[in-house]
Amino acid sequence: MASIRTTFTLDDRLAERARELGINISAAAREGVAAAVQVALARSDREAYRRHPERPDSFWAEAEAWSDE
Repeated sequence: MASIRTTFTLDDRLAERARELGINISAAAREGVAAAVQVALARSDREAYRRHPERPDSFWAEAEAWSDE
């Protein structure tokens, strides 16, 4: 997987505490960003569904009938 370098600001006390606890800050940042992206995608999907909810569609009833043949 390709990756890019980025810079972010972290509170001094938090960074020091992470170092004391042996936390890999880069890994923790990657995991945090990945989790935030998953949350944002789920929220976006829910909002899209609310804007355009599924409706009954006669095509699918016909398509299901085809599978019985």
